Amino acid sequence: MKAVYIIFILTLVFFDSLGQERAFESAISESRREIKLAIDSLQLPGVAVTVYSGGRVWSEGFGYCDLESHAPVIPEISMFRIGSISKTLTAAALARLYEQDLLDLDADLEFYYPEFPDKGYPISIKQLAGHLAGIRHYWGNEFLNTTRYKSVQAGLEIFKHDPLLFSPGERYSYSSYGWNLLSLVIEKISERSYLEFMQDSVFSILEMGHTQPDYAEVITPGRVRFYQIANGELINSPFVDNSYKWAGGGFLSTSTDLLKFARAHLDHTFVKESTLHTFTSSLATNDGQETGYGLGWRTAFDKKGRSWIGHGGGSVGGTSMMMLYPEQQVIVIVLTNLSQANIGNLATEIANVFMN
Repeated sequence: MKAVYIIFILTLVFFDSLGQERAFESAISESRREIKLAIDSLQLPGVAVTVYSGGRVWSEGFGYCDLESHAPVIPEISMFRIGSISKTLTAAALARLYEQDLLDLDADLEFYYPEFPDKGYPISIKQLAGHLAGIRHYWGNEFLNTTRYKSVQAGLEIFKHDPLLFSPGERYSYSSYGWNLLSLVIEKISERSYLEFMQDSVFSILEMGHTQPDYAEVITPGRVRFYQIANGELINSPFVDNSYKWAGGGFLSTSTDLLKFARAHLDHTFVKESTLHTFTSSLATNDGQETGYGLGWRTAFDKKGRSWIGHGGGSVGGTSMMMLYPEQQVIVIVLTNLSQANIGNLATEIANVFMN
């Protein structure tokens, strides 16, 4: 009887596993249909998608990383501009310093960078990371910057003498330049350059071998070509130099590298669960209004009330989305080599397909 019982249990396990595998394959098929529809409707040149669900991983490339050569997108190799997902990568470096008691999130910026011009108010590290500091965002054509800034400090000249938009904590106002200041804080604490610290303390540890700063002049195998839409047609994006905003939007990465990053946070193997909670909990303005943004992480609910954390990114010639559903243990990453592509809905729909 015992042998019969064991066989019965093993049979149940087998058929349960088989059912899960079939459900996973069905979700992949449905996601492919959604992606192909999005490629047609949004004129996406190329798309890399990587999904983690139920302990399984699906990665696939669609379209082209180069429209002239028709080189295909390969998720493990094709490096896209990830835009503001760079903030989440930088947040990981801040989290490491925080866990080592080297960074006080409530400390004033002046404590780490006393040379920053006085703005009439104290500005905390937490306010900088949560877009509550009143530091301005891009003005005019700054998003199309072509100047090479040889250091983080040099890039601060763009905005550091400008007045605050409001007193810190008064309201939420998105600012990539606030993250320039955070990268300088990292340099002051670590006594190393920001890019060196990111490489050694984040990318190397997580084996993110295809994540790096976007040096436009460097021959970079796997880097995609960048496109935008003008008068309804795909054209090449203009030249930009992203050295003015490494921490807030200057990195290249692959969808599979970003999965490594996301899984390390989901599994709490990179920083502790309590640290991740600190960084992903929504901050609030001085009058108590939640912002839906933590420290380099967006925190939100989808239409079905399921909570997710992550970030999107917009670059010249690139749009990105990274969504983590902690309760469901689902991760969705979508990258494309097109400016201002509305892929947020696509990422949400893919997540929904796998969770269903």
